[in-house]
Amino acid sequence: MSHCFVTQIDPSYAEKIEIDLIEKGFTITTPPYTLFAAKKPGVSCCFYTSGKFTVQGKDKDDFIIFYLEPEVLKNFNYSNPKTAIDQTARIGCDEAGKGDFFGPLCCASFYFDPAQLDFLLDLKVNDSKTINDKKIAQIAQKLKANCNYEIVTIFPKKYNELYSKFQNLNVLLGWAHIKAMSQLSDQVQCNDVLLDQFAKPPFMQNLLNRSGYKHLNLTERTKAESDVAVACASILARDAFVTGMDKLSSEFEMEIPKGASQRVISAGKKFLSRHGRGNLELVSKMHFKTYKDLFV
Repeated sequence: MSHCFVTQIDPSYAEKIEIDLIEKGFTITTPPYTLFAAKKPGVSCCFYTSGKFTVQGKDKDDFIIFYLEPEVLKNFNYSNPKTAIDQTARIGCDEAGKGDFFGPLCCASFYFDPAQLDFLLDLKVNDSKTINDKKIAQIAQKLKANCNYEIVTIFPKKYNELYSKFQNLNVLLGWAHIKAMSQLSDQVQCNDVLLDQFAKPPFMQNLLNRSGYKHLNLTERTKAESDVAVACASILARDAFVTGMDKLSSEFEMEIPKGASQRVISAGKKFLSRHGRGNLELVSKMHFKTYKDLFV
């Protein structure tokens, strides 16, 4: 279980919790921005004015399982993560590479089979932004070997052709997501889809209807990576993106960095001097402002 447990609690519970903790032998202090902090050997917690409540220390598990969950939270999501997870079959969708000047755009769809929940919990799947690329590669390998998924990887040459056709990133992204989710839906016979929202509704629903996939039951929400199906999709998309970046770096014999920072501009100028302007379309997304910055 994680080093520091974080949850949200209604600040109106502060007085009750403080009295309970004093009875349990905690020492109470009030650092800035907190309702209180409490500490005793083996466990310390902090209740912030925002409602954020943190617990850490070697005895934190006992504190959460035997006091916080039954007495305050009234749920057992920490001690029994299964209870927090929607156990209906569904397809989760996410993408990687959308904000990176170099490299492919990767859209992944993952089929969550409730029978595989224990397997996924053992893998500790989480939003890919919270896991390093080495760990992502290890988890992705196991997901691919044991689960149903689809990944659409659009390398820059094809990406630039599609962008010039669509003239809109959301349309391009929506098209790639629909390709991945519809192929997986046909494969597993599941029409329920959860997408990490990237455009205001009803954009994606309209795109689905126009593409002939109105039978797909689409749900969109922001921060959907908290859902296990979308978290798995985010891991597969990120792994596909990193693999694509490694392929381009190897092909052009130079490190091609992620992101869209000053380091990326420096690498772009280096690429220009080595491989020429004509090859830029093979490694970069040419509608990015970064493209113009290479010629300043």
